[in-house]
Amino acid sequence: MLIGGIEAGGTKFVCGIGNEKGEILDRISFPTETPEITLKKVVEYFKDKNIETLGIGSFGPVDINPKSENYGSIRKTPKLTWTNFNILEYLKKHFSISMVIDTDVNGAALGESIWGAAKNLDNCIYLTVGTGIGGGILISGKLVHGMLHPEMGHIIIKRHPNDKYEGKCPFHKDCLEGLASGPAIEERWKTKGDKLPLDHEAWNLEAFYIAQALVNYILILSPEKIILGGGVMKQKQLFPKIRKYVKEMLNEYIQADDILKNIDEYIVSPKLGDNAGF
Repeated sequence: MLIGGIEAGGTKFVCGIGNEKGEILDRISFPTETPEITLKKVVEYFKDKNIETLGIGSFGPVDINPKSENYGSIRKTPKLTWTNFNILEYLKKHFSISMVIDTDVNGAALGESIWGAAKNLDNCIYLTVGTGIGGGILISGKLVHGMLHPEMGHIIIKRHPNDKYEGKCPFHKDCLEGLASGPAIEERWKTKGDKLPLDHEAWNLEAFYIAQALVNYILILSPEKIILGGGVMKQKQLFPKIRKYVKEMLNEYIQADDILKNIDEYIVSPKLGDNAGF
């Protein structure tokens, strides 16, 4: 059985073919442009692949309720050309196969729970830090959905006392995404994050904000594993800083070995790498 997969990200789309064993047989990626330009490339890629079903993991906010009249639509988003665009409806005009859509980060959380860093665990969080910040949650082996889906990147966090940057989020300014996303790093420091030295103060600030968010998630959801992916988290020097801040902020309130003794194995990068959401 050939399964099609789309990771519809804010920066790039990844399309590919896999099977039930989790083996990726083929993949391609291209920049995220307008819906018409981007999805035309998607259709062109899949048209001769003989896939039997298609799964889509999309950037959000996205309507993932099958009972909704807007099922499959991107909702209000900073990527203005995508607002109210229905990805699922567009693809169904071209392929007569079963399709399902969820968030890209929920897809990554599920993938990591089956084949990756959270394998054999019932509860985990996948947080991506890149063009935007979003999170997927697996609780008791099931992805979390509700009124919409988790919007973990837009929680309100304390501003660092030395940070005067107003924030990048067009809706909230200084929410987590507004302060810690890739575009926020670039605007604050006037250069892309991958151009900054490893010892630049930007990384302490970044770790401070991400750690705050993780502390909130730990206290509310009590995950068995936290997986941090996305372009910003390719800066591996962030991981020890984040772990240090998490321990300091929790201040031994959570008496669990995962925090107190084994935090290096608790807050980790995706085992599936860039294929986690795909």
